[in-house]
Amino acid sequence: MKRFDVPQFYRSPLISAVKRKRKEEDKMKKDFSPTLLDFGNIKIALARHFGFCYGVENAIEIAFRTVAQHPEKRIFLLSEMIHNPQVNADLQAQGIRFLQDTKGKQLIPFETLTADDIVLIPAFGTTLDIEARLKAIGIETQPYNTTCPFVEKVWNRSEAIAKKNFTVIIHGKPGHEETRATFSHAAANGPAMVIKDMEEAILLAQFISEDQPPALFFTAFAGQYSDGFDPQRDLQRIGVVNQTTMLASDTQAIADFLKNKVLARYQQEDQVADTRDTLCYATLDNQTAVTGMLNTPADLAIVVGGYNSSNTSHLVELCEEKLPTYFISHPDKIVSENEIIHFDLHSHQEKISHSFLPSKRPLQILITSGASCPDAMVEAVIERLLTLGKATLSTESIAAQFAL
Repeated sequence: MKRFDVPQFYRSPLISAVKRKRKEEDKMKKDFSPTLLDFGNIKIALARHFGFCYGVENAIEIAFRTVAQHPEKRIFLLSEMIHNPQVNADLQAQGIRFLQDTKGKQLIPFETLTADDIVLIPAFGTTLDIEARLKAIGIETQPYNTTCPFVEKVWNRSEAIAKKNFTVIIHGKPGHEETRATFSHAAANGPAMVIKDMEEAILLAQFISEDQPPALFFTAFAGQYSDGFDPQRDLQRIGVVNQTTMLASDTQAIADFLKNKVLARYQQEDQVADTRDTLCYATLDNQTAVTGMLNTPADLAIVVGGYNSSNTSHLVELCEEKLPTYFISHPDKIVSENEIIHFDLHSHQEKISHSFLPSKRPLQILITSGASCPDAMVEAVIERLLTLGKATLSTESIAAQFAL
């Protein structure tokens, strides 16, 4: 796989050594057990797969290269490049300005742009409407389009099944940039709608089976369907694709559930498109690696990443099912051995927990990070834990072991 030229300050000597060693030993990526790092009185189980994925590294490389090659131009990003606060702050420090926030609220009017400006398309992609608006201004986006290839794969699959008269059902978060982009591309080729979870899939199934009056569909799924959508006509033939950062198991469960409902209603296999090939390999690998990591006995888990990162939040959910889990965006959130500031997915805000590090030794900690989190951030978190826990070995000594 291509190696991208991302800034060295995002790399980690320890984690680079670990990942290189694991790759050499497991070229086919069949072993999802964690890497065990023994620092003496602190033992860390590091997930087999985590950190920057292909799409993220591609986006970062394009962004920093664009800044270096065009110092004389104004450079904008449609919104956050990826959902990581450090990376976005670094890009802003390079002079890049955001046109919108993550919800699509305009921060800088498009009317102030000129054909001489550069606009970077983030890794999530964007809508056809925004592409057209930029084109009308005279802005060429293709050289600066960082859309993840696996997101584009979902778009291409959506287009293919839409042209075969299937309605595209997107499993995703309705307000997420990637879901808005995928919906735009899908709706350009046929009927499309978004559902966020199994609960909405169960509700949708009631319209497929016609147990609910069609007129109620438009209230139940307000803002989540394409123009001209007709539930009686457009729920007869369906194909389920996903926002690539959702839990792969959830997407598959929703697809299987809706398939069974359509088959029960129409008794024909060709009423449902096969879309299993739209799952992102990196999302699936990271989630499977967390499942493998959770087989290791531990006192707690720490997940590192941006709080608005969808793929990271699902890793947190998996960990929370098994043991105390702390979702942090930066090593500074570990204030002391008695205090940690972490994000609560349920209240959607930071909270403070006390005495989060047990006094027992050796202390066993599971660690992973989201696909948009730099490895250097994860190593900094490990360093912080080693300092607080008074570890007997350093990251340098462990890195040297993996470099042998």
